[in-house]
Amino acid sequence: MAVSALTGFSVVSLLSLGYLSWDLMSPNQVENESVPNFRDRSPVPHPPHIIFIMTDDQGFNDIGYHGSDIQTPTLDKLAADGVKLENYYIQPICTPSRSQLITGRYQIHTGLQHSIIRPRQPNCLPFDQVTLPQRLQEAGYSTHMVGKWHLGFYKKECLPTRRGFDSYFGSLTGSVDYYTYKSCDGPGMCGFDLHEGETVAWGQGGKYSTHLYTQRVRKILAAHDPQAQPLFIYLSFQAVHTPLQSPREYIYPYRGLGNVARRKYAAMVSAVDEAVRNVTYALRKYGYYQNSVIIFSTDNGGQPFSGGSNWPLRGRKGTYWEGGVRGLGFVHSPLLRRKRRVSKALVHITDWYPTLVGLAGGNASQTEGLDGYDMWGAISEEKESPRLEILHNIDPLYNPARSGSLQSGYGIWNTAIQASIRAGDWKLLTGDPGYGDWTPPQMLPGFPGGWWNLERHLEPQKSVWLFNISGDPYERYDLAEQRPDVVKELLARLVFYNRTSVPVRYPSEDPRGDPDLNEGAWGPWVGDEEEDHWNGVYHKKTKDRKKYKLSKTKSFFRRLNTRIMSNRI
Repeated sequence: MAVSALTGFSVVSLLSLGYLSWDLMSPNQVENESVPNFRDRSPVPHPPHIIFIMTDDQGFNDIGYHGSDIQTPTLDKLAADGVKLENYYIQPICTPSRSQLITGRYQIHTGLQHSIIRPRQPNCLPFDQVTLPQRLQEAGYSTHMVGKWHLGFYKKECLPTRRGFDSYFGSLTGSVDYYTYKSCDGPGMCGFDLHEGETVAWGQGGKYSTHLYTQRVRKILAAHDPQAQPLFIYLSFQAVHTPLQSPREYIYPYRGLGNVARRKYAAMVSAVDEAVRNVTYALRKYGYYQNSVIIFSTDNGGQPFSGGSNWPLRGRKGTYWEGGVRGLGFVHSPLLRRKRRVSKALVHITDWYPTLVGLAGGNASQTEGLDGYDMWGAISEEKESPRLEILHNIDPLYNPARSGSLQSGYGIWNTAIQASIRAGDWKLLTGDPGYGDWTPPQMLPGFPGGWWNLERHLEPQKSVWLFNISGDPYERYDLAEQRPDVVKELLARLVFYNRTSVPVRYPSEDPRGDPDLNEGAWGPWVGDEEEDHWNGVYHKKTKDRKKYKLSKTKSFFRRLNTRIMSNRI
């Protein structure tokens, strides 16, 4: 039995929604710009302008149209008049999602399958990868990035301006203060992290990052001629990642929320919602909107300890439960053939690479080894999705599950290994997928000690789970024992994917990365001519194996003492 025949693929359901008009909208929290007289020119047909907006750590339940207690009128209206992606998947933590967007590949094919890129690690996107913005440049686009990079910066060759962006303004690390742009990688290891191109943007701090990044996007739109050249903007907000910081005026509407973390978090989401309104207003003001595609995506699930909510999904950021990997996503564009609907097409973050290259008039087939599919037909015209399965990940360095073994994996797969795959309606998890709790909406005035355990399901003796996600999206009914046939098929798929994986790139931290050695700022510390030795890169053994069998656990695993573990992020 082939994996693709395990289940039928979900059909698209339609939902009639209201029409969105931006005519009455006005900008807020932005600077005045002079308006070039672009509209008087005769329109020149060219590929669409692409605006990709990503938020950080926004949970599944943190948007208005999912019934949230957080107000997101702009995002709700954009989604209502576009296509809501309600079967959309991302990665459980920051770096993997961003790497998959930029490369169109699963992280097992880039070496970034373990954890995140730490600030002092000599690591970044592999240099042999042709990135999405590079392909768009080849198609004639002007490409710009604003916001959080988090894909490595130990060499200048790693920087956004060397990986396909004509301009960059933002932060290179994973988390910074929203006002001071101070970023710390442990006690006493702090530095300034705001960059303009390849230089430190000293003196530009002090303004709330969500507003600062929005203003930069508006300036890019004001300075560019929309009729002369197509534009790609990747707006990667650091919001709503910790630290929980927001201007006071956004907190006031949520003063009734008893939980302080949720209150601050909601305010940050509202600030993002306003920022998206201002960006969309600018697209209309400067003549881009009618030939534009706006894509909204989160990077991973929310963290309940920091105010996020993935309810009613199981799990949270850093886990392979749906709460960690099911993303918020929608497409808004006048170019959509079938608007105002909900799409159940299976979509993965790697799919944006070939989809956007195709929209740009490029040829994604020139890039070999892509794991993404061109989804524009499924999104715009409601055609059948070309995607039937998703490899969520295989992480050979994550702490092995004590109860896992090759025997419990039917001699096919060592279930101590953290891995997860979705095929059709079925989802399989092995190893330790992270805490599998359901966290109700945080409406209580605090966190009583026992409240977190209301629906916590810790199963220390399990290492294999199987769910029919279409029928059980909240992962409450484990069918692993009832359907061993499906388990075996999906374990075989894990073996197939694992044989295509590249060695994990997770080098030891380099003391030369200390910002005190770089005038107090985070930035490249290794010369481009310096050879990479990759101390700490882990290679798999290449012994001969029987069909579907892996090498012994000891040869497959290397224990790694890291501070970042998925259930603690």
